[in-house]
Amino acid sequence: MNRLDGKVAVVTGAGRGIGRAIANALHAEGATTIATSRASADPSFGAIEYETLDVADEQGWARVIERVLERHGHVDVLVNNAGIIAYDPLHELSMADWQAVVATNQTGVWLGMREVVPHMITQGGGSIVNISSIWGSAAVGGAHAYHATKGAVRNMSKNAAITYAPQNIRVNSLHPGFIGTPLTDAQAPEVNAYVVSQTPMGRAGTPEEIAAGVVFLASDEASFVTGSELVIDGGYLAQ
Repeated sequence: MNRLDGKVAVVTGAGRGIGRAIANALHAEGATTIATSRASADPSFGAIEYETLDVADEQGWARVIERVLERHGHVDVLVNNAGIIAYDPLHELSMADWQAVVATNQTGVWLGMREVVPHMITQGGGSIVNISSIWGSAAVGGAHAYHATKGAVRNMSKNAAITYAPQNIRVNSLHPGFIGTPLTDAQAPEVNAYVVSQTPMGRAGTPEEIAAGVVFLASDEASFVTGSELVIDGGYLAQ
């Protein structure tokens, strides 16, 4: 449908699940799409370009964005999707696991925005979509590090939206509910069943439903949308 013709988009955590669906959707809408993940180059992406990136690596971000600019001259859309989770309760989580979750979920988002914003200022604007979670606004037992980082993403997005609105850089957060992905497939079945049972629509969402929201926020259709939280959760947070 070409809603993103002429735009260059970078997506993190795009090796599978939500990130893979986002990269596919942006590409289908006409964007030149660069998918990134920590894995080695993946030929299955086809026409979608691929870069290896650990989002917690400052030099890695500089290298990837430099390559994108060398090839395409601009970067119009950044989707900070990469994320990990730890389930240990607060009093049992190790320092190493805490730091790993913060590095990927929070520092990675900050580094991505810091790297692309100067280029977006120079080119006259852009769109940043930061993937948070319903757990950035509500809580369940355990997973406190995930809650903390997704809440940070929510508020960092608002701050960046206000800061860079004069430069025509839109920054929004997207908050998925329970989505069927390899990440949730690895959770205990009883945990998944409980969250689905608490979702008014009574089912898990799909990665493609999240990707559709990203396409909207990335496109010019959302030209007056910044600092917003797009919740796609089957009604969970409406309760």
